[in-house]
Amino acid sequence: MVEFGIGQLAFVFFSFAAGFLAFALLLRKRPCCCCHVCRAYLSGSWAAEFDNLSDWYAQLLRESPTGTVHFHVIGKTVTANPANVEYILRTRFDNFPKGEPFSAILGDLLGRGIFNVDGDAWLFQRKMASLALGSVNVREYASGIVAEEISCGMLPQLAAATDTGSAIDLQVVFRRFTFDVICRISFGLERGCLELPVPMGEFAAAFDSASRLSAMRGTAAVPAVWKLKRLFNVGSERELRRGISMIKNLAEEVIRQRRKLGYDGCHDLLSRFMSSVEDDEEYLRDIVVSFLLAGRDAVASALTGLFLLLARNPQVAERLQQEINADGGDYVQAAIHESLRLYPPVQFDSKWCVEDDVLPDGTFVGQGTRVMYHPYAMGRMESIWGADFAEFRPERWLRGNKFTAESLFKYPVFQAGHRVCLGKELALAEMRMVAIAVLKQFEVDVVDANRPVKFAPGLISTFSGGVWARLAGCDLCEDEESQKDCWDGLTRGKSDKRRGRAS
Repeated sequence: MVEFGIGQLAFVFFSFAAGFLAFALLLRKRPCCCCHVCRAYLSGSWAAEFDNLSDWYAQLLRESPTGTVHFHVIGKTVTANPANVEYILRTRFDNFPKGEPFSAILGDLLGRGIFNVDGDAWLFQRKMASLALGSVNVREYASGIVAEEISCGMLPQLAAATDTGSAIDLQVVFRRFTFDVICRISFGLERGCLELPVPMGEFAAAFDSASRLSAMRGTAAVPAVWKLKRLFNVGSERELRRGISMIKNLAEEVIRQRRKLGYDGCHDLLSRFMSSVEDDEEYLRDIVVSFLLAGRDAVASALTGLFLLLARNPQVAERLQQEINADGGDYVQAAIHESLRLYPPVQFDSKWCVEDDVLPDGTFVGQGTRVMYHPYAMGRMESIWGADFAEFRPERWLRGNKFTAESLFKYPVFQAGHRVCLGKELALAEMRMVAIAVLKQFEVDVVDANRPVKFAPGLISTFSGGVWARLAGCDLCEDEESQKDCWDGLTRGKSDKRRGRAS
């Protein structure tokens, strides 16, 4: 029997890897291209001028006469044209599914969760979630939970930072808050009831790592590279596998506790799914991970962006505080929508073209092309928002001081068409409640607010390095009685903040 040394094994491995990669490149259907866009993408030279890939995309799309750009070497078409977005998400919905290639990229993390499937699997989950989120009882149940977590969790944490005068990372605060909220709304559980082998912070880090590395798969010029690394469990794919393993352990503990407490007659979303698919453990686990991604990361990102923009625009923050004191709900809504325009939690979304098609702007899209619409870039298009597109101006959402929504096809922050986000209204209500509560009790001074924003790679927009702030008490709610009045208004008169808690 021949014994191989380490050097020989390494030679065999790398020879196989090189052969596999060469074979993959030969089979590649995508053309070689020397256009300036493809050269900049492959070389990374765009980074010399832009801090973020999304900002480069936005510039390219603004310069394009049609608001659409091709990346030939990776078989991708990117658009910020509202007519194209409507065509993709509604008119020709069946021709632009998520697609198997996209599902493969996120399959290890999201599995068969609602964000990663098409057809009957997607329709079933959507109907289940729609029935739950559309219920008046569930909306009241969720509102009560958000109110209690603000009052008993987030505000005391911010008050403690005020007392010490120390800076606090708002992104971390909001992520902890949104995790606690999503655990109770979606799973009917509190953080403290989870029996975990390591601190929750390690699970949060694993989620961030898995999101970042999964996103890196999607930007790979040669997908065969990450697939090869996955096959041999090396490099970034080894790290991804380790992170996903921790996430799955957390999801399994959530399911175990929900099953232990029982789920018949409970309002939380997981209980409703368990009533229908009790025996499919892997499926339930995928649902838990999907809810965590949407409920924890997306809302926390949106709140972080809102308070950063308010710090950069003190005149808007001042008016917002005045409007809150005068019960000006329309301006609050306008400020939230304006912040989401500039900092959408999901900066882009991809579909795959099933059959050759032509977009409304005349762009030909071949079968198998990855088609991406880009909410981040769309929020920065002069053709959509006018010459002041870069300004944070909530007034653009007001008509006669009344909030007026825009078409979701020009503002696809919550997607649009058949896959419009079912949690949209819940997320907006959660943001409104947080904004009112924080601004009524604190002055928020973001440290170095005007430094250029840099995003960490990931499926959800994350502010690299966090958003650090110092807080001071606000004179809108100085005394205890005023704080009580503020809170009564925030919760809309709910006397029992624990109303509807799952047993």
